[in-house]
Amino acid sequence: MNKRLVSLLILLTFIFTACAPSRSIPMSASQNDAQKAEAPAFSGVTSPQEAAQPSRGTAGLADMTASNGVERLVIKNANLSIAVNDPAATLDAIATLASEKKGYVVSSNLYRTTTTNGVEVPAANITIRVPVESLNDTLERIKAMVPDRNTDILSENISGQDVTKEYTDLNSRLKNLENTEKQLQRIMEDATKTEDVLAVYNQLVSVREQIEVIKGQMKFYEESAALSMIAVNIQSKAAIEPLSIGGWKPVGVARNALQATLDALKFLANVAIWLVLFVLPVGLVIFLPLRFLWKLLRRGKKSAKATTPVPPVNPPQG
Repeated sequence: MNKRLVSLLILLTFIFTACAPSRSIPMSASQNDAQKAEAPAFSGVTSPQEAAQPSRGTAGLADMTASNGVERLVIKNANLSIAVNDPAATLDAIATLASEKKGYVVSSNLYRTTTTNGVEVPAANITIRVPVESLNDTLERIKAMVPDRNTDILSENISGQDVTKEYTDLNSRLKNLENTEKQLQRIMEDATKTEDVLAVYNQLVSVREQIEVIKGQMKFYEESAALSMIAVNIQSKAAIEPLSIGGWKPVGVARNALQATLDALKFLANVAIWLVLFVLPVGLVIFLPLRFLWKLLRRGKKSAKATTPVPPVNPPQG
């Protein structure tokens, strides 16, 4: 095969590949940490049909929209902070719950902290992954572990990230790269010169590397959408109790003093607003006409005095 023809075909195939949409895929810090913790191993190259289609075996992998029937790929994660009597026992209970829900523990940490009273108490952090359809039930089971749901659930946040567009872009890039790979294979089969074979082979290796990277990104999105991540911060109830000295709670007194200060500032601010927006405009409306009338009256009195004749003074008789 002519070397110039080989170079032309390679150039054309890479121009075709460059037309595919290319973008960097942003990942949140929590997703990146979870990916490192899980460290999924990719066993070889999967078929193009498997890579081009999202995983269908796990329920809840994607949300279906009724408007256009497009399959949505949504990653749902949750963060929960709770206070319990025994953080260590709660840590074990959450790990057992993850296994029960066909999930697993990503990371866990049990440590000790010091309260405002100077007492050491245990605390813990745990991150688990459960099937997305079990997310709400798992959260309810975890919240049921606290003594009082009204005061011991410190914070709760559920977030969703729609990665449908990113996943579709990756799928399009994958198809274009696979087509380029087939064309390069045909060119290499027809090549006769060693330098032509080596040139096509190097390009083929580069394309295959890009294919593997894209497949890895797509697999990460599929697994993240199929398994929701729940990060739980577990505190001891002793760590959140207010400071008490002989029955006296300075924290409560300070809170009341702060509230009284805020109320006083709020009252002064309301007075200032009334003065500026109501008293001042109304006062000007009333004062200016009265002042104008008063000046007119004064001017009239001065004019009357000026026009009144002064009686002559009789000279003294000699």
